[in-house]
Amino acid sequence: MTVNRAISIFAGFMIMASLALAHFSGQINLGQMSWLWLTFFVGANLFQMGFTGFCPAAKIMKALGMKEATSACGTNSSGKCC
Repeated sequence: MTVNRAISIFAGFMIMASLALAHFSGQINLGQMSWLWLTFFVGANLFQMGFTGFCPAAKIMKALGMKEATSACGTNSSGKCC
């Protein structure tokens, strides 16, 4: 597992956990449709992307012509910034 995947799993878990804690403490009601479900969807997507490597947003952005960095710091194979 890479650091990027571990961070995605951790971030997704924390987003979903914070929504669950707010719901069960009575601060928010996830039983009704609200924009908080978008937040849950983002957290769930981050969480699953950490395990599977599949990210729908990345697929869409690639289809729109955006380039993918060759490393985590955004440098190419020669070590120079893209």
